[in-house]
This record gives sequence, C-alpha cells and structure tokens, in this order.
Amino acid sequence: MADLINTLVAKAQAAPRRVALPEVEDPATLKVARRVLDEGVGTPVLIGDPEVVAATAAEAGVSTDGMEVVDAFNEDARVALVARYMEAGERLLSEKAYNRKARKNSLYTALMLESLGDVDCTFAGHVATTGDLLMATHNVIGLAEGVDVSSIMAIVEIPGFEGPEGDTLVFADCGLNPEPTAEELASIAIASADNAAAILGWDPRVAFLSFSTDGSGEGKLVDNVRSALEVARTRRPDLKFDGEFQLDAAIIPAVAEKKIQRESDVAGRANVLIFPELGAANLGIKEVQIFAHGKGFGHTLSGFKKPVSDSSRSSSVDEMFGDIAMLVLACGTVKE
Repeated sequence: MADLINTLVAKAQAAPRRVALPEVEDPATLKVARRVLDEGVGTPVLIGDPEVVAATAAEAGVSTDGMEVVDAFNEDARVALVARYMEAGERLLSEKAYNRKARKNSLYTALMLESLGDVDCTFAGHVATTGDLLMATHNVIGLAEGVDVSSIMAIVEIPGFEGPEGDTLVFADCGLNPEPTAEELASIAIASADNAAAILGWDPRVAFLSFSTDGSGEGKLVDNVRSALEVARTRRPDLKFDGEFQLDAAIIPAVAEKKIQRESDVAGRANVLIFPELGAANLGIKEVQIFAHGKGFGHTLSGFKKPVSDSSRSSSVDEMFGDIAMLVLACGTVKE
C-alpha cells in the first residue's frame, strides 16, 4: 500500500488543489495541513475561529505560515457568503437555515465555499460523524447528475493477485448503503467508475457481482443486479459495465472464458467490483484483509457534485495525508 499511496501523492503533487479543512479544533488536522503544504499536495484553507486555529496549531506544534485562514464565524462575512451561495442556484434549504447552520458549524462554510469554487475540495470526518457530514454535503453540494445516492469505494491491494492493474482492485460500496435499489446500485457503479478513473488513472471496467453468472442463478438479488446494470448502461453508455458475474468470472480470464459465452470488455478483466449489497462488500474487504493480509484504503465519498472526504476519527496523520492525496485527485472526476 505504501507504493500505491506514494504514487497517488506524486500525482497529487503534479496538480495541487485548495483543500478546505473545517475541523480546526483537532490537532491532527493542523498537522496534516502542514504536511499537505510542505509536500506540495495542496494549499490548506483552515476554516473556523482564528483564535481556535492559533491555539490548535500551538498544541500541535506546527506553524500555519503559508496557509489561508477563513473566519467561519464572522457575522458579516457569513451573511455575504450565504447570500452569494443562494444566488448561485436552486438550494435545498432556506437562506435563514443556511445561516443558522453555518453559525454553528464551520463545515457548512467550507462546503459553501467549495460549491462556489473558492476551494476545490473539503476534508472532514476526523471530528464530524459520517451522518453529519453526509447531511451537510447533501444539503450544500448535492448529488451529481445521474446519481441517486452517495457511496464509498475502497482501493484494495491483494498480495498475490495478478489482475490488469497488478494487485489492486476497487470495491464498492463499502460503507453506506445496506440494501441498494437497482437505481442506487447503478449510481454506486457510475460514481465509483468516475472516481477510479480520476484517482487511479484507470480505464474502469466495472463488474456487477452476484452469486449468478449470466443467468446461472435466479432470485430477487440477481434481478436487482440485472436491473442495475441496465440502468447504469442507460445513464452512462460511455462506461464499461457488465454482469451479472460471480467473482471468479469477473476477475479470472480463464474462468470468464468458460462461463461467459459472449464478447465482454469486462469479464475476466474487471478492475472495479460492485457488490450487490453492503453485507457482501463488508465481508469481501474483511476477507481480503484477514486471509490475504491485504489492505483497503479510501474515504473519498463518491456521487457528490464536488469531492468531499469522510475521514475516520481513528485515522493517523499518515492515513489522513493519503486520504487528502486521493481527495485532490478526485477533483478531476465529478460531473455537473
């Protein structure tokens, strides 16, 4: 995984971005901000109370020189930001509601700045819960066109596996949607393909997984996967989707040749795997980690109009830095 993250960091250094960091009360956030700036991944934009920024920086033992600080709680500046945000397009909440939420939570200020293009992406979740972050991002940024639900993809390294991208695959959805509908599963596939292309530079070949391959089994879960495949193909005919495939038929060429009696750009060569529901994805990634001693990485949310990262509150500064590198690269993926 170190080699993969080093590669992603190098790519991010070639196209640095303005990264909003609203959780300025957290020392780890200030430490990773310093590293982001020093290693050329981006320009940290610290959003919150300037006095809190200064106190946290002192606690963390880092300098904020070269970073930008936005006072999220300046009344005049906040009112002007909300007014500018409201003028930019249709919004889910009222101007009064956005003012009220931004007054309490600098995350809303960060996301409004991102929506307006003042920053390129937002890194949070080391303090905020996933629920709070998702709600704020839905309310401020919204979902990309053709996407019904947000999701999380994992970049998975599997020792001993030899696929079209070496030992690396993308798994989705690994964190948010327990029983996705066909439309939601299609959304997960579309957003994951776009993120895989932007972050990893891949030509995504997306397999919809099942216990059935091309009609070998029947049931509600299989029907849902088949419907999702058709929805995905209709919404994004430019992407390579196929299924339903069992795992071996999706990633092993010899198995695909035996089980799939038709032409396919994906069968046996898939690099993005869409699991039929969260239980399967959760078991899949844990089996890779436990039995194959593999690793999974990634907290960038898929499916929103603009990139946001949901960091784990247990993440180390090194892990946060890797997440921000991925987030910076995701700035090239979202479609309005």
